[in-house]
Amino acid sequence: MAEFRLQVLVRLREGVLDVQGKTIEQSLKGSPNLPLGSDIRVGKLIELTVNADDEQDALKQAGVLCESLLSNPVIETYEIKKV
Repeated sequence: MAEFRLQVLVRLREGVLDVQGKTIEQSLKGSPNLPLGSDIRVGKLIELTVNADDEQDALKQAGVLCESLLSNPVIETYEIKKV
């Protein structure tokens, strides 16, 4: 078995109101020192180490973890990548 270092990025699905993102967007409006586009989104980055036989197995294990614990599949999406 080998250790695989992974990052999981969890974000709200398109169409789901991102209250934190909107709050940041409102706070930055009108600030001349901070040029800003619109549509700020806030997510969470989770780093983990998975013990697995190969990279595919590690990604599969992380996917199961995301579906059951790290994200709410109804309102969130996730991306997994090896680091």
